[in-house]
Amino acid sequence: MLKRFLSALLLAAPVLGGVASCAPSEPVELGADTIIIDVRTPGEFAGGHLEGALNFDVQSPDFAAQVNDLDPEGDYFIYCRSGNRSGQAISQMANMGFSSMTNGGSVNQASTSSGIPVVVD
Repeated sequence: MLKRFLSALLLAAPVLGGVASCAPSEPVELGADTIIIDVRTPGEFAGGHLEGALNFDVQSPDFAAQVNDLDPEGDYFIYCRSGNRSGQAISQMANMGFSSMTNGGSVNQASTSSGIPVVVD
């Protein structure tokens, strides 16, 4: 019974933000429809972000309103500076009904695991 519980917990952890500071340790295959979200501040985003990423600051009071316009059935690849804020965003989004989210960790980890380059505005 403990083994089943631990297996279920490991499967749920990325969605629940349980591994908030962990980034994928191997390459991540992103689908053509995967939406990339950078949850850092606009200033951090301007300093370098994954090409094609949206910027929704998880610390902004209107974060929930911004992501509420997204499809809860979509696939999301979420990153920040270290993986902590992306874990917080994943937790909030899970509470809002989103179910398919991957914590990319830091911008550099996300770039390495996804193969998407970092660009500067």
